[in-house]
Amino acid sequence: MMPQPSIVAPAPWTLRGNGYIFLYRFSKEFIEQQGFLKDFHQKATFKGMIGSVMLVDYHTSEVGGYKELLFIPGLFNFGKKTGFNISKIYVSTYESVYNGIQNWGIPKELADFTISQNSENQSHFEVKTSQKTFFQADIKSYGIPFYINTALFPFNFYQPLEDKTLLTQPQGKGWAKLCKLKNLQVDSTLFPDISTQRPLVCMAVRNFTMKFPVAKNIAL
Repeated sequence: MMPQPSIVAPAPWTLRGNGYIFLYRFSKEFIEQQGFLKDFHQKATFKGMIGSVMLVDYHTSEVGGYKELLFIPGLFNFGKKTGFNISKIYVSTYESVYNGIQNWGIPKELADFTISQNSENQSHFEVKTSQKTFFQADIKSYGIPFYINTALFPFNFYQPLEDKTLLTQPQGKGWAKLCKLKNLQVDSTLFPDISTQRPLVCMAVRNFTMKFPVAKNIAL
């Protein structure tokens, strides 16, 4: 049983901050080898299409500010239902770990994050655990800002929690720019090595708002 955190915050949540979204089309072979799949995924069929890596700096949430690195393999068929799943995710506070698992079944793990703002449009990220850096990258944004809203592309997440399957349908909006991902180094024992993959598009999102509703317990 997980120890109680200093803050217990049931859903729904509203989160605000900045982040980066990297979209990929991962192969089935890559996901089978590096996707950190669990028993839950054995009951599903990997469809691929669009996967993602996200780096997020939440300035505010129901458990305060925290940072996050997550991996989404792509779409799966869960029986007759189709949706996404977060198979690997690190956050910077235990409050986020505990509440993310309890509220939505998101398998959060604790890590240390360092963000260096080299200029207005360029940042350096490092993520480490047990004093070992396993993810680092330089990211530079450019171009004209454009508006994004998940209402244009709604998405469902299916996450296991004990003997349940939780469905969450988050919503988000904000202003984005295109960006470049450079000097990427990843330890594949702790996170999928996306340095071997070419992104379809990279976006830097500023001043976004995310809403995570109460998850629904569903039958697959």
